[in-house]
Order: sequence, then C-alpha cells, then structure tokens
Amino acid sequence: MGAFHSVPDDHQYRMLSEKTGFSLEQIGILHNRFKQLSSNSDVLRRDNLNTIPDLACNPIRAQIVEAFFDRRNIQKDGEGPLQEIDFEEFLTVMSYFRPPSVHMTEEQREEIRRAKLRFLFNMHDTDNDGTITLEEYRHVVEELLSRSGSLGKETAKGIADAAMLEVASISMGRMGPDEYYAGITFEHFLKILKGIEIETRMHIRFLNMDTTVLCK
Repeated sequence: MGAFHSVPDDHQYRMLSEKTGFSLEQIGILHNRFKQLSSNSDVLRRDNLNTIPDLACNPIRAQIVEAFFDRRNIQKDGEGPLQEIDFEEFLTVMSYFRPPSVHMTEEQREEIRRAKLRFLFNMHDTDNDGTITLEEYRHVVEELLSRSGSLGKETAKGIADAAMLEVASISMGRMGPDEYYAGITFEHFLKILKGIEIETRMHIRFLNMDTTVLCK
C-alpha cells in the first residue's frame, strides 16, 4: 500500500497528478469520492464498490470491480488479487478510464491506447494465463460498440459476432483434429482492435461522477 492517509497534502497531489494525468482539482474530487465509497476509511474493498447503484446495471460490473484489485493494473508484485486498495491505487485504476487530453502528441496517444487495451485485456484474462477466449473477445467488441451511442444493442451484437468469427478464421485457420486453440494473446488483441476507437469509450460512473469529464 502507498503512504497516503486521510487527507493527501499538496505535494502528494502533485505526485499523483504527474503519475495519472489528473489535475489537482480532479484528484481532490476523486479523493472525496474515495472517502465516500470507503466510509471515510483509508482503504477500499470490493464490498464498497459492489454497492454502487451506477454499476448495478453494467453488464461487466464484476469485471470492473475486479479490475480495481488486479495487481497487473497497478504494477504490484505478488500472486492473487488484492483484498483492499488505497487511494493511490484507486486513482491509478481510474486513470485508465480517463479520456486522452487534446494536447497530447500522437506518440502519447498511442501509449495511452496501448495501456487502455492492456487494461481491457486484463479484465477478460481472468485466469492471468496471457490469453482470452473467442467468446470473451466477442464480449469486448460488443461492449465497446454499444457504448458508441450510434449503434443499437442488436447491431453491436451482430458486428461482435462477425468479428469473433473473423478472428477465429484468422487465428485458427485450418486446424487438425488434435490441435488445440490456446486463445488470443495481447499482441494479437492489439492488431484485431486496431480499427476500433476506444480512447473515449472506456468510462464509468462513481456516485454520479462521470469519468468522461475528467479530461484537461
């Protein structure tokens, strides 16, 4: 755990700002939300997130909640999921949902896109074996397309089904009866999602706070 206690000071805020890209004002807002969610505790647990009404109807609520306790998303050593996280770790995960700044270079945008896709991949690679199944990939595509607002749910589902079949034909090709399909790796995941814009579609709501507004 980090060394952040009840009220981070200005120096701590600046350190977090450099690490996550949030402004000092945004970090202050998120810290208030963290304290509300944790009932004024210095750590957050799954039960705190499972009670959020805004997440109740989200089809991937379980994956979102688990993402906050996934060591891979906060670069924490060890095995197995975390049982609790502090504010710095909470903020690190929230930064994956933050839209890119309009002032970023193409190189910075590409770096953020890769980080977001890694986060998305980790959400569906639940057993941490470095691959996701075709069905899990279909769910990823459907979720991203349905969030665009321009496609209906059934249309998004149809496109996702077609995308899954296309990936299957490319990845598996002609397989022998004794061959085993291991799944989609992260590098392959990057290639097959190359044409899908995800930078502004990954957002969630916490206590009526939309992450889409957390952009400089």
